[in-house]
Amino acid sequence: MSRVASTSHLTLHYRMAVLIEGTERELVNTFGAAPATLQMGVGQWAPTVEARLIGLVEGQSLEFELPPEQAYGVHNPDLVRTVSRAQLLAQCEPGVVFAQGESIEFRGTAGEAYRGVLAQCDAQQAVVDFNHPLAGRPMRVRVQVIGVL
Repeated sequence: MSRVASTSHLTLHYRMAVLIEGTERELVNTFGAAPATLQMGVGQWAPTVEARLIGLVEGQSLEFELPPEQAYGVHNPDLVRTVSRAQLLAQCEPGVVFAQGESIEFRGTAGEAYRGVLAQCDAQQAVVDFNHPLAGRPMRVRVQVIGVL
């Protein structure tokens, strides 16, 4: 049987979920559907997830939990910014309705795009969280290796 190595091509089923206040929120689940393929070592999955797959053999299953710093990162309060309503309006397309939880794209001075989630908004200002929406949450992963090349 072939073992998963750092440069393997895999066929596998997987399920990923984050824990939000003790409840799982499923992100993806290929069990019961077509299996996925994965090229190890090219950035398709986080290195912390790939590291758990190294050494598994065809047919083997594994379940594990990653702490936030190994999943989507810890929530960084420095990435939560307050902007004026005028700044918010200048950054968005005309007619955008601002609602809590909406994803907003901002343009930097060099034209680069930054995406944040609108945490609060009133007539004068808005609070935008530029952390990944799943930052600060642990993740549960289940895999079943079908084939290894």
